[in-house]
Amino acid sequence: MRTVLVIGGTGTIGSAVVRELGKRHRVITAGRSSGDHRVAIEDIDSVQALFAATGRVDHVVVAAGALHVGPLGAMTHQQFRVGLDSKLMGQVNVTLVAQHALNDGGSITLTSGVDAHNPLRGCANTVAVNNGIEGFASGAAIELQRGLRINVVNPSLLEESAEQFESLFHGLETVPANRVARAYSRCVEGAESGKTYRAW
Repeated sequence: MRTVLVIGGTGTIGSAVVRELGKRHRVITAGRSSGDHRVAIEDIDSVQALFAATGRVDHVVVAAGALHVGPLGAMTHQQFRVGLDSKLMGQVNVTLVAQHALNDGGSITLTSGVDAHNPLRGCANTVAVNNGIEGFASGAAIELQRGLRINVVNPSLLEESAEQFESLFHGLETVPANRVARAYSRCVEGAESGKTYRAW
């Protein structure tokens, strides 16, 4: 049994990941306002404090990060920075700290999104951020030491969230959260690195 830290572990995806991995591993959760520990991933000091509190773990999963959705023509600099600072740099921050806090042979699993490969109206920020996450992981994979691995899960629109976001995702197939969770399980329990697993 390994120890897995799930950041964003009380969200829709995170909760499903906790249930799936909890069948075989010890799971610790962290989030901005809920979970076993508090963390704001866009704040590197907060991320460092999280790993100081948890001690060494074997795997970390990040299912957290904010994005800005809205038309490009009306988007401000600060609105575009929302996704860059939160979801992209937040997951980069976790990786930068986790590479020194994981046990040998551990793994980091990040989260992108379906619009990385299926651009949608109003999603210029999310498309840029999600592609950035996938690119970062592919580059980081060749430099991680001590047998550490890094992968990304790219989920489609969740069945559980379809009603809330259907106006943005017309025509895309929805997937249940428990199916998405199995992609995270593959990242944690598999052997590959630098890959993006599509849960579509």
